[in-house]
Amino acid sequence: MPKTLTKLGAAALALTLAMPLHAQEQAQEQTEAMSADTVVATVNGTDITLGEMLVVRASLPEQYQQLGDDVLWDGILDQLVQQEVLAQDEKAVETKRVDLSLKTERRTLLAAETVSAVADAAVTDEALQAAYDAQFADAEQGQEYNASHILVETEDEAKAIIEELNGGSDFAEVAKSKSTGPSGPNGGELGWFSKGMMVEPFETAVEGMEPGTISEAPVQTQFGWHVIKLNETRAKEAPKLDEVRDQLAQQVQQEAVAAYMDEAEAGAEITRKASGDVDPSILSNLELLED
Repeated sequence: MPKTLTKLGAAALALTLAMPLHAQEQAQEQTEAMSADTVVATVNGTDITLGEMLVVRASLPEQYQQLGDDVLWDGILDQLVQQEVLAQDEKAVETKRVDLSLKTERRTLLAAETVSAVADAAVTDEALQAAYDAQFADAEQGQEYNASHILVETEDEAKAIIEELNGGSDFAEVAKSKSTGPSGPNGGELGWFSKGMMVEPFETAVEGMEPGTISEAPVQTQFGWHVIKLNETRAKEAPKLDEVRDQLAQQVQQEAVAAYMDEAEAGAEITRKASGDVDPSILSNLELLED
């Protein structure tokens, strides 16, 4: 289909532009009267409908989804017509593989419809508010830290800097002159950060410090040796509901679908063969599909 779409793109556009106004209006009226059951082609008496084209359109890879509908129309219809011609051929035998593939595809699509319905119904204003309250409004958000650091290559350099700072030297000035990190020219300032935003040794050291103090010993990370100053701390503020609405909606949907699945499975009469009851290598015997 890609080659067909490429060839037809320019021609379809030129044809549309060249259509007289009354012809365009007539085409618009016909389009408005169409439904998913509208027949768009017939192959030896077998109809192909607009609905079938829509299904193909929805399943196209992302790079083809971006093509114009005028290009896609001929390409998709060509594909369906060609497939129908081949499907009617005497060589097209409905094998066990075909039958089982159709059953599996039908099961997959129906299951997806159920998941979609449950997920859509789960996202209500009440559910989102409850999820927000549980995760943000009613929960401790932890601390945020404002720190500065001086980064050097060796532990001895870091120890010497700590002594210098304890002797009264200005932290920002020392950072500007000696720090090898990108924050050095800015006096070593790192700004505000919360748990998980810094590498673990650095984060652990900061969490154990009091505001206004300098680390008693150098802290080693993969970047080198750090001398840290904790400037201040504050309680982390919860985000606004609208800022995390999409995240909460996804969470609510996942929980609703999981709960629905557990309930549905618990209420179903199910028997199954466990892997211990058979030789799992049977899964590699694809010749069974050719029976």
